[in-house]
Amino acid sequence: MPQSTRLLANRLVSAVSLGCMSLSHGYGEKSSRKHSEKFLHQALDLGYTMLDTAAVYGHGHNESLIGHFISQRRSEFFLASKCGFGQQPDSQPSINGRPEYIKATCEASLKRLQTDHIDLYYLHRRDMNVPLEDSIGALADLCQEGKIGAVGVSEISAADLHKAHAEHPISAIQSEYSLWTRNVEIEVLEASQKIGAAFVAFSPLARGFLTNKLHDTSQLVEHDLRHTMPRFNAQHYPANLALLPAYISLAERQGCTPAQLALAWVLTQGDHIIAIPGTQNLAHLKQNIVANDLELEAHVVVELNDLINQHTVQGARYSDKAQATVTTERFSKKD
Repeated sequence: MPQSTRLLANRLVSAVSLGCMSLSHGYGEKSSRKHSEKFLHQALDLGYTMLDTAAVYGHGHNESLIGHFISQRRSEFFLASKCGFGQQPDSQPSINGRPEYIKATCEASLKRLQTDHIDLYYLHRRDMNVPLEDSIGALADLCQEGKIGAVGVSEISAADLHKAHAEHPISAIQSEYSLWTRNVEIEVLEASQKIGAAFVAFSPLARGFLTNKLHDTSQLVEHDLRHTMPRFNAQHYPANLALLPAYISLAERQGCTPAQLALAWVLTQGDHIIAIPGTQNLAHLKQNIVANDLELEAHVVVELNDLINQHTVQGARYSDKAQATVTTERFSKKD
């Protein structure tokens, strides 16, 4: 039977938990305050027990939503946030892993979140101009002070993961993982198991591709992140769309939605994996958590692996600029 809960920093959380970013930025307009309040309460009521946010999401907007609307329900959810990006509202985010910046960011996050403790705090990106040990050391200090409960890292290589873990125990690594983004299968998934860390998969729905809802990328709003991602451009996306009919057929055979199939596949890849799909849609919120209890037949997993993978997907996942901010291993320059 599938495990509906997974271990994260010595706490059990829902295997399908919630990425909150899209309420504030990334894929469209910010959610209204009225809708955000209803959405966050609905998530807790449905059984999402880990909420994932970051200081940079909406320049603090995302953390403020959580703090304003559900801080009175703080005991009901595991709270994860991130630091390491600059947050000037009128400029592009910049990576900043200096210890003093990390600590100042945490203080600001605690205020926005209206809490005195963040259960898991990630270094959002490695700052190549600051020794990784210094950045992790700052997070270790925050643990010592009781402001955070555990340390995580995001979008780094297995080598960097081991280096960080040598400085302070790493409880989780977060990276993109879905049928169409398999980079962590090179080394990171195995490395996370080796050190006893949870693996938190962001964009498990391939940034909407695997939901079968996005057929025309020209309709995306101007500031949608996907405009910068080669897989979604006019050169590559038509070829990727050609993968969907067979994928939809598999979902129908399993008696589930395309999104549920994608989430269930991610969860089958290891019992230390937690998926954090994001959405603003209440119907999708309800549908996604059903994947907690969805068991895939073994032959379906094999068919999925053969259908959508690093060889069949066209285009790199990041632009050159974005790729320069991560150290996660790559199969080739195309992914």
